[in-house]
Amino acid sequence: MNRALQWKLVAGFILVFVAGGITGALVGASNTRSRIFGPHRGMPSEHMRRWIRHELNLTPEQVAKISPVIDKASAQLESIRMETGKRVHETMKQAHQEMAASLTDEQRAKLHEIEARHAHRRGLHQPPPPGPPDQEESDSQ
Repeated sequence: MNRALQWKLVAGFILVFVAGGITGALVGASNTRSRIFGPHRGMPSEHMRRWIRHELNLTPEQVAKISPVIDKASAQLESIRMETGKRVHETMKQAHQEMAASLTDEQRAKLHEIEARHAHRRGLHQPPPPGPPDQEESDSQ
């Protein structure tokens, strides 16, 4: 085997290794992101009940006694999660409105596209937000 062929093989192996690493990182990041920021699936109270039963090795009678506490805590946590999500959404909406006054028409259109993409990713089945304001509206702000 000549020297040029050896270097080509080494370069090929390195290239395949790097491509695999990049692919793995992207897939891992995408999976982690969807688990952290994705919609909340399942009943949190059931997950909490299974976890506490397993961790504390509870008897069925003990589980029955603490179930109302778990259900109450779960409902409160879900309420907090929903409230926090609404507050985050309203804060971002307000920030985008304030930023829009300093943007060009093209930049406002791009911001509108970004908002629509984010709404789609969150799985909101709502019509996209209204288009960027007309030039007359932005001049009056």
